[in-house]
Amino acid sequence: MILVWLIAILLIGGVLCWLLAQWNKALSRWIALCATAAGLVIAVWLCLQYKDAAGEAGSWFINYRLNWIPSFGISFHLALDGLSLVLLLLTFFLGILSVLCSWSEIKEKHGFYFFNLLWTLAGICGVFVAMDLFLFYFFWEVMLVPMYFLISIWGDSNRRYASYKFFLFTQAGGLLMLLSVLALYFIHAQQTGIYSFDYFDLLHTSPEASSAKWIMMGFLIAFMVKLPVVPFHNWLPDAHSEAPTAGSLILAGLLLKTGAYGIIRFVLTLFPQQAQAFAWWAMLLGAIGILYGAFLAFAQTDLKRLIAYTSVSHMGFVLLGIFAFNEIAMQGVIMQILTHGISTGALFIIAGMLKERLHTRDINRMGGLWTAMPFMGGAAMVFTMASLGLPMLGNFIAEFLILIGAFSVNIALTVLATLGLIFSACYALRMMQKVFLGPVSVAAPLKDLNVREWVMMSALTISIVVLGLFPQPVIDMVKGVVSGLFVS
Repeated sequence: MILVWLIAILLIGGVLCWLLAQWNKALSRWIALCATAAGLVIAVWLCLQYKDAAGEAGSWFINYRLNWIPSFGISFHLALDGLSLVLLLLTFFLGILSVLCSWSEIKEKHGFYFFNLLWTLAGICGVFVAMDLFLFYFFWEVMLVPMYFLISIWGDSNRRYASYKFFLFTQAGGLLMLLSVLALYFIHAQQTGIYSFDYFDLLHTSPEASSAKWIMMGFLIAFMVKLPVVPFHNWLPDAHSEAPTAGSLILAGLLLKTGAYGIIRFVLTLFPQQAQAFAWWAMLLGAIGILYGAFLAFAQTDLKRLIAYTSVSHMGFVLLGIFAFNEIAMQGVIMQILTHGISTGALFIIAGMLKERLHTRDINRMGGLWTAMPFMGGAAMVFTMASLGLPMLGNFIAEFLILIGAFSVNIALTVLATLGLIFSACYALRMMQKVFLGPVSVAAPLKDLNVREWVMMSALTISIVVLGLFPQPVIDMVKGVVSGLFVS
C-alpha cells in the first residue's frame, strides 16, 4: 500500500497546488516541495527497510496487487525491487530540486505549473513500479501529457514547436508499445486461456520466433525513442532547449531513464532470445550515439542544446552496456542512470541560472563569468568534470564498468565507444572555457549563488562525489536484480 501512497502524494499534491494557488501563489510552491520531500523520506525509509534483502536474486520487497478490471485481466499491480527503489530515490531527489529551481523562475500560472510538475513525477514513479502492462502504459501516458504542457506553456520562444515534436515522437513510440502489449496479451490468452496484462503471467508466454521479434521491436523502439537512441533522438535537443529549467531537469534526469528502465525490465526479460539476436546492432547504435552526440555537442553555441546533445552521447553508453549482456556492464548502466541524472541535471540547473541572469543561452555572448560568480563557476567545474568522466566522480565509475563489461563481448565497438571519452573532454572543456573563463564579456554586475541555489548545488555536488567514492551501496542494492537478469 505504501507504493500507492508514494504516487498518491504527488497526485493529490498537484491538485492542491492548482486549487489553492488562486488564493495564495506562494502556497503552491510549498505544497509541491512538501509533497516531493515526503516522497523522498518514504523512499529513504524503504531503502533502509529492505537493504538487507537487496542482494537476493529475484527479490521483490513489496508486491501489491488489487483487481482493477478483472474481466479484461487488468489489475492494479505495483511491485518494488532494488532497481525500482534506486530509481524512486533518484525521482524524488530530483523532484525536490525541480521545485526549488522553479521557485523564482515561474512568473505566471503557478498552481497549474506545479500541478503538471507533480503529475509528471507521479507518472514517472508509476512507470518504475507498475507490474501490469496496461497500468504501465497508463503511467507512461500520464507522464507525457503534463510534460507537454510544461514545455508548451512555460517554455522559451519556440516552445510550441518543441512541445509538438516531443509529443509526436513519444506518442508514436508509445503506440508501438501498446500494439506490442496487446499482441502479447492475446498470444498469452491463446496459449493459456487466461486474459492477463500481468508482467509475471506474461513472462511465461512463448510467442513464435517470427512474432516475438516484431513484438520485441515494438517495445524496443518505444524505449529507444525515450532514451533516446540515434536516429530517434531528434525531439530531444528542441525539448531541452525550450523547456523551463525544471522541465529540462526532469527530461534529462528522469524521463530518459524510463526508456533505459523499460529495456531492462521488459525487453531483456520478456524477449531474451530476440534481444540477444539484436544485441550487436544495439551496441552499434550505442557506439554511434556516443560519438554522434559528442560531435554535435561540440558544434553547439546554445548552452542548453549543447548539454542536451551530451545526453544523447551518455545514453549511448547505457545502450551499449545493456546489450553487452553481462553483470559488470549492467551495474555500470545503473550507475550511469543515476550519475547522468545528477550531473546533467546540475548542468541544466546552472544553464537556467545563467539564463535568468544574462537573458541569453548563447555561449559566444558569455565569458569570464568566474570572476563575477566564482561559486557558480566552481559548481560548474565539478559537473563538467563529472560529465567528461573524471575519476572520483560518479560518471567515471559508471562508464568504466560499462566499457569493461562491453570489452569482453565486442572489442571493436568498445574501442569505438571509448573514443567518446576523448570527445567528451573536448565539448566539456570548450563549454567551460566559453562560459566561465577567458575575457569578461558581461559588463553588468552579476549575483553569485543565493541560499536556495547553494542548497541545490551542494546537494548535487555531495551526491556525485559520494557516488564516485562509494558506489558499493548502489551496486549492492541492485545486485539481486542484475544477477537475476543473467541467470544461465
